[in-house]
Amino acid sequence: MAKSDAKKVNRVLIVDDHPLMRGGMASLLAADESVEVVAEAGTVRAAMTLIAEWEPDLVVADLRLPDGSGLELIKDALARWPEILFLVVSMHDEKLFAERVLRAGGRGYIMKEAASEKLLQAIHQVIGGEVYVSDKMMQSIVTLVSKKLPANKAEIDSPLKILTDRELEVFELIGNGLATRKIAERLTIGIKTAETHTANLKTKLGMSDRNELMSYAVRWVAEQ
Repeated sequence: MAKSDAKKVNRVLIVDDHPLMRGGMASLLAADESVEVVAEAGTVRAAMTLIAEWEPDLVVADLRLPDGSGLELIKDALARWPEILFLVVSMHDEKLFAERVLRAGGRGYIMKEAASEKLLQAIHQVIGGEVYVSDKMMQSIVTLVSKKLPANKAEIDSPLKILTDRELEVFELIGNGLATRKIAERLTIGIKTAETHTANLKTKLGMSDRNELMSYAVRWVAEQ
């Protein structure tokens, strides 16, 4: 019997809260016979359900979702399904988020503005066992890793880089105008824990009070 030369079709789940964005990515992938979009999700909860149902080879996900963070989705999903690959497509600045995505277990990061040109390339690199980030970001990572000592605070181009992933989530929610109680509900944490994160943010960012922190957070969110 002749050996089949059929190529594997990789199952892809798209996670983004904007239907038009999901549709655009699905259309791009429809032209490639090596991948198949098996499902789409708009929330972390829906994504986890669909991952369990479809067991996709690759999840293409945004970072900002209505019920949580794409970073937490990556961590939670990989804890249950460690073989799944994650590629993040986001509007957030890669200088601040790409390394966080890679540390969480993601295999690539691409800015939404570059998705129409780079998405298929990124997907093939990730499926092929490589990591995908922009050339500029890769050089930054290589430079950082090549140093014998971690970058000190003076070498960090954004003060937000010193924040933990959870602190960055809280900072973004503050920038979106959420009060402490709402932040706690959104992140399913206690109010005292949310208050502790806020206090840590003020300390790390050198803010004297919550109003100053909120002003900074609002400006940052508006720039994203």
